[in-house]
Amino acid sequence: MEAFTRLIAIAAPMWRENIDTDQIISAKELMKPQKTGFGEGLFAGWRYIEARTENPDFILNQHPYRDAKILVAGANFGCGSSRENAVWALRDFGIRTIIAPSFSSIFTANCARNGVLVISLTEEGVSGLIDEISSDHASMTVDLEAERILTPLGREMIFRVPSLDREMLLKGLDAIALTLSWGAQIDAFQARDREIRPWLWI
Repeated sequence: MEAFTRLIAIAAPMWRENIDTDQIISAKELMKPQKTGFGEGLFAGWRYIEARTENPDFILNQHPYRDAKILVAGANFGCGSSRENAVWALRDFGIRTIIAPSFSSIFTANCARNGVLVISLTEEGVSGLIDEISSDHASMTVDLEAERILTPLGREMIFRVPSLDREMLLKGLDAIALTLSWGAQIDAFQARDREIRPWLWI
């Protein structure tokens, strides 16, 4: 995965609650044998009118938001099924950060393991952030190292990310790669355990 440290990018406001994984990418968009190529199907039910004709009213079809890498949304984002393809679609489109008052726990885990940062802020905080975003002021900064957001109008907001998720994102590692990075500590533990409980290692 590409490491996530600091992102300066366009933020798109999508102030809808309960955006589920089927709305993020519907079942008919999932027939691919690989983890790439799902970006075209992102929000297809809202993004297209028919036959991949863009819906001009949808936020990600509008300038400058079609280049967004940050999505600011309503509560309970990523609810519904546990399909990891929803995160693949977001990432394939270019979304690296999602900010919302709350997220599905499975969706949050899938994001961390695929290089997408999710940030939970209060509903008032997210609402205030959306109020700042406009076509003329859409760029903001997300600094994972400092756990700070610099809003389009220059306000600083603090966020917190669980330590393991933060480490995976900063290092660009998935859960398996992060575990393997602790190889020396694992080997040392096993060596000690062989001495203390040799019957377990027969």
